[in-house]
Amino acid sequence: MLAVVLGIGSIVISADAQKGSLRSQLLANEGKTFRGTDDPEFVSYDLVLRDFVSKRIQKRYGETFDPKNFSGFELLEIEAFLKCKKPNEPVEPYLEKFRKLR
Repeated sequence: MLAVVLGIGSIVISADAQKGSLRSQLLANEGKTFRGTDDPEFVSYDLVLRDFVSKRIQKRYGETFDPKNFSGFELLEIEAFLKCKKPNEPVEPYLEKFRKLR
């Protein structure tokens, strides 16, 4: 199984890239190909993705997810569901698929 990290968008790397921000760590993996989910570089990428997306969900939607309980791609899927939610709708029906510990 090969995994390819596509660009997360055209982002100009600013001064925070030099500080080692999560965004710059994600961008460092842009375009890389991994041998599979056991590839040490993929594992490192997934850990950064988990932290980045869980913090973004917390900031945008006020929902907290433990990045240790979800893969980076599960968190991206959760974020996509939350984007579809209307402001007055409860969040639980959207997250029913993800019954892991939050």
